[in-house]
Amino acid sequence: MPERKKILLGITGSIAAYKSCELVRRLTEKKFETRCVLTPSAQHFVTPLTLGTLSGNPVYQNLHDPALWEMIPLPAGEAIPAPQERSAGGGMSHLSLATWADLVLVAPSSADFIARLAQGRAEGLLDSLILATRVPVVICPAMDEEMWLHPATQKNVEQLKSIGYLLWGPQKGPLASGKIGLGRLMEVENIVELVEKKLSRVNSEPVAR
Repeated sequence: MPERKKILLGITGSIAAYKSCELVRRLTEKKFETRCVLTPSAQHFVTPLTLGTLSGNPVYQNLHDPALWEMIPLPAGEAIPAPQERSAGGGMSHLSLATWADLVLVAPSSADFIARLAQGRAEGLLDSLILATRVPVVICPAMDEEMWLHPATQKNVEQLKSIGYLLWGPQKGPLASGKIGLGRLMEVENIVELVEKKLSRVNSEPVAR
């Protein structure tokens, strides 16, 4: 059997974060192996327990997450170090997670996270992973229309595109504010379809970074 494609799903602090549960479920149904990274603000909208149950994998929350140690290749017979013996940030464990994935998908991505990524900041686990990876990175924005159309956001989006990141969405539709506008997260089924297409040809495409 062919090896399952691996997706690192980043979830940021947007009200659309609740849709990540359905996204994980759909990706799992399509036989993708999915591991989730929650930013601190995303944890107000969705729980690690829910995502872990749906994906069947650990959910990572910060650079000091004990689950990151499972990603470090250890010599045969060597046990994972006890908590008091671990170095800050899990050693290089977050880099192991960055190289694990075939695709990094951030859905939803808030305006704040887009801004941090455009500036090349590495303050948390998710942005650090994205800076460290060399696989395709997909950003799926979700925010109010005014935030999306703001010149600062558009400048940040263009910066991400120039780096080589892919932007899927947003779409026009009902927003959390109650308005109809541009800023809605791309529908889950559309994201899954694009992931399938992207990973079916990713081996023949050069990575832009």
